[in-house]
Amino acid sequence: MAERGRPRAFDRDLALRRAMEVFWERGYEGASMNDLTTAMGINSPSLYAAFGDKETLFREAVELYGRAEGSRTARALREEPTAYAAIAAMLHDNIAMYTDPGLPQGCMVVLAGATYTTRNASVREFLTEARRRTAADIGARLARGVIEGDLKPGTDTTALAAFFSTVLYGLSVQARDGVSRAELTAAADSALDILDAARAA
Repeated sequence: MAERGRPRAFDRDLALRRAMEVFWERGYEGASMNDLTTAMGINSPSLYAAFGDKETLFREAVELYGRAEGSRTARALREEPTAYAAIAAMLHDNIAMYTDPGLPQGCMVVLAGATYTTRNASVREFLTEARRRTAADIGARLARGVIEGDLKPGTDTTALAAFFSTVLYGLSVQARDGVSRAELTAAADSALDILDAARAA
């Protein structure tokens, strides 16, 4: 028996990817429904049927970002052999992505909610919580470095986590402002000098 109903006339994964790029470039508030439907190649009823409302689409786009371009931080913290190597890779890998000419500049999670109204306070909190989780992951990796002996005993991993998450997010803003990869790398390397001082002999 033939399946009833007309099949969707678009590729959902591709449509979500295009929505992600619009939100990444213009932010949640700046991305209009017309911007989204045009980029996704669908009309408004199809968008609502496939993704729900704008906020639901945005949250799904952020999740896609975290699995794709935004995965560099998690990979560095998970795979590098020492705390210093993990933080260095996190900064350098993200700088490469932030300044990739084929992508919107900077980090979607940092920039997409930079402007907000009381109507989208839940979006702001959603992104804030994502950034908090990143800071916590950085802190956990630094604490592991103390336990494993590649950072000095007594290292203030909480303060360092706050510092390096601030550096990471600041690099995103600078990239959106057009600061070059070389300049961002120099800034990151200066920040790494602080962590270098905490490395065990």
